Amino acid sequence: MLTETKTTCPYCGVGCGVIATVDVTGKVSVRGDPDHPANYGRLCSKGSALAETIGLDGRALYPEILGERASWDASLDMVARTFTQTIAAHGPDSVAFYVSGQLLTEDYYVANKLMKGFIGSANIDTNSRLCMASSVAGHRRAFGADTVPACYEDLELADLVVLVGSNMAWCHPVLYQRLSAAKALRPAMKVVVIDPRRTATCDIADLHLAVRADGDIALFSGLLAHLAQSGAIDENYVGRHTSGFAAALLAASHGRLAELSEATGVSGMLIRQFFRLFAETQKVVTCYSQGVNQSSVGTDKVNAILNCHLATGRIGRPGMGPLSLTGQPNAMGGREVGGLANMLAAHMAIENPVQRDRVQRFWKGPVMADKPGLKAVDMFKAVADGRIKAIWIASTNPVVSMPDADAVKAALAACPFVVVSDIQKDTDTARLAHVLLPATGWGEKSGTVTNSERRISRQRPFLSVPGEARADWWQFAEVAKRMGFRSPFDYSGPAAIYAEHAALSAFENDGERDFDIGAHAGIGDQVYDDLLPFQWPLSHTGASQARFFAEGGFFTADRKARLVPVATPVMQIPDPKFSFTLNTGRIRDHWHTMTRTGKSARLSAHIAEPFCEIHPSDADKAGIGDADLVRIDAENDRSIIVRALLTERQMRGALFVPMHWTGETAPSARVDTLVSSLADPLSGQPALKMARVGVSRYVPQMHGFLITVTRPLDLPFAYWAIARTEGGYRLEFAGSPPADGWEPWLQHSLQLGEDEQFSGYVDRKTGDYRLLAFDGDQLLAALFVSPQPVSVSRQWAADQLKQSHADRQARSRLFAGRPAAGASDKGAIVCSCFSIGINEISAAAHRGCRSIEAIGAALNAGTNCGSCRPEIRRILDANQALAAE
Repeated sequence: MLTETKTTCPYCGVGCGVIATVDVTGKVSVRGDPDHPANYGRLCSKGSALAETIGLDGRALYPEILGERASWDASLDMVARTFTQTIAAHGPDSVAFYVSGQLLTEDYYVANKLMKGFIGSANIDTNSRLCMASSVAGHRRAFGADTVPACYEDLELADLVVLVGSNMAWCHPVLYQRLSAAKALRPAMKVVVIDPRRTATCDIADLHLAVRADGDIALFSGLLAHLAQSGAIDENYVGRHTSGFAAALLAASHGRLAELSEATGVSGMLIRQFFRLFAETQKVVTCYSQGVNQSSVGTDKVNAILNCHLATGRIGRPGMGPLSLTGQPNAMGGREVGGLANMLAAHMAIENPVQRDRVQRFWKGPVMADKPGLKAVDMFKAVADGRIKAIWIASTNPVVSMPDADAVKAALAACPFVVVSDIQKDTDTARLAHVLLPATGWGEKSGTVTNSERRISRQRPFLSVPGEARADWWQFAEVAKRMGFRSPFDYSGPAAIYAEHAALSAFENDGERDFDIGAHAGIGDQVYDDLLPFQWPLSHTGASQARFFAEGGFFTADRKARLVPVATPVMQIPDPKFSFTLNTGRIRDHWHTMTRTGKSARLSAHIAEPFCEIHPSDADKAGIGDADLVRIDAENDRSIIVRALLTERQMRGALFVPMHWTGETAPSARVDTLVSSLADPLSGQPALKMARVGVSRYVPQMHGFLITVTRPLDLPFAYWAIARTEGGYRLEFAGSPPADGWEPWLQHSLQLGEDEQFSGYVDRKTGDYRLLAFDGDQLLAALFVSPQPVSVSRQWAADQLKQSHADRQARSRLFAGRPAAGASDKGAIVCSCFSIGINEISAAAHRGCRSIEAIGAALNAGTNCGSCRPEIRRILDANQALAAE
């Protein structure tokens, strides 16, 4: 008998519906929910692999105090007692919560209520500060509220879609699939990508503007001026529904095209094409994400975009409007409950005394925070200088993800009291906890999340809760009770919390507030369990709407939108030692700090180690070759070591390094150690894409590659990166060889016994060394060491862990690190869904497959999630180019 549960994906802000199936043996499989309006059955590679990430390895299964197992009562008593004593001695601002877009709305609601309405401080912030805060600030400046006016359907209805700072193909893959499908049906639809890198998203772009980092303000200010000059302003809309147009236009009207080209790094010809497209196309949607937000001028970037839509009246109607794409599954839900330090619950403003009083009366709280709290960057600075003496971190890993990450690590190490709630026991942050509280994870949690189009969906449990793990909302509520606030936090379950959240959204709301789900104020357990995805608002009268602002009705005092004058930032002349701009971000198959995706061998197969994208010309000047290791040095005296990836997709003078690797997976590659704490003064969002760095070739004594059935215990190398593979692990490493030699190191590191069989090979001419370890017919490990980057077919080698090696003579072929002539070698994995490698795709191209569809028919590659289709296209183009030579 199969049990099916409809739930929601826990990754990006698309909010895809998932059907989880559990069979009689307990095996879980997942597929897209065809009825969910966010994805209509589509899933990306990460969503498709969710069943591979729910194992208990590394899970926190019971509370710990100072690293020793403890009871829940002892742990919660310690948290409540320490927070109470700290507040009594130093005031409410001496404590803080740092929470996460991984929390469900119900978790967020309880934490925010405790901190702001009962402790009396606004020192609760979220890792959404790192991805969405500038959008929030821009929305509030322009609209009077954090309102997202458009919806996903608009992507399919638009005639022009502008993607700014968004690698949608990798970061919001299902939306990219919807857009790609719409463009295939209507080829006249145009797509413009504005991004310093030529990312996979450019595969469907009609125009790519490789804008210089932070050149977006100049570009959209120039666009506003062009719209005015070309007669594209909707004067009726501007006059009736906005204010500030003249000032915004005056600020935007300076400079000629040549100056605009200099400020953006984009040729005048491309700028003119973009301006003409935008001016002459009525149905325009502009999507923007981290490339806009993660900037010291991110709020101004957002308002520069919003100005263009407001000035043309292209907002709130089908196929028109700005659309902020959230990075996390519940970044939006956290904003709705006031999870940011500068907001109140239900989209009310902490600086507004009437709204503060309203929330306090609703909660019946003893005290209400009366000023904004510390935003994330400032919060950890306050931990460092001792102003914050107790902090509770939930479902996030700031020692990896925060800017100036080593300073955050040092601050937490010196903090008198650190509480961490997480599903994993050994994250970089959890290792610094005085109290570790085991949380429930995806598949065990029950609650709601809100996606980028304001759609609220249920996350439902289908797995039993492991060990002593408990829901985050329960943890916060139990501590609140122990702090003396029993009745307001005596919740029977998540449905009761959601009902209170809904009731607050409708409380004294006469239409002045956008967020209203009052229809669910009296919701019970059964209706909550059965809740279908819906977009807010959904008032007690049942009134709902998919879009905002077609006829004005903004949430400002005069109900008019504000066009905001923005100034183009002055370009700084960089220090010659730090002449490169470092951009950080995601890759296709991994998520945040890999506590989930790192458990899937399939997701690690596409890209298994950290890398630095660098333009070939820049690499040549620095003496860097493809697959060399590089050292990246920052102005803060921090450095990292990663693998070089030479590509013309990267603009000259810029580097890209992914943000996923941690102390557990590649300690030399924690890229956010290089990023300064510079933040947008309005939103508090750090400039994670604008670090100034230098790059040089890193030359170790040796390079190594290891496949092994068990994770090595001892890795004494300057650089190493470990990843799951089917049957074990794969490890890249470099540095100095172990003093005792390779065989003793391998035996000790893998805890091999005396009965294992070793065989080795040395090429004295090249310096290459190979070592194999067997237990009977089972390959336990294969080690490849070389003075140069190791030349091994890595996927083929990793696959040998799954094979039987009974033929003793054939074992010697393993020393070569590649299959014998004529044997198959799939090569590096391109399609994660079906484990199809580059060599298989190239071979199919040689056999006559000339299109992505033909490759799909022959190999299945690209037919499931579609995330690999841009890469397949590049392989086909490369093969056709070779054939033509």
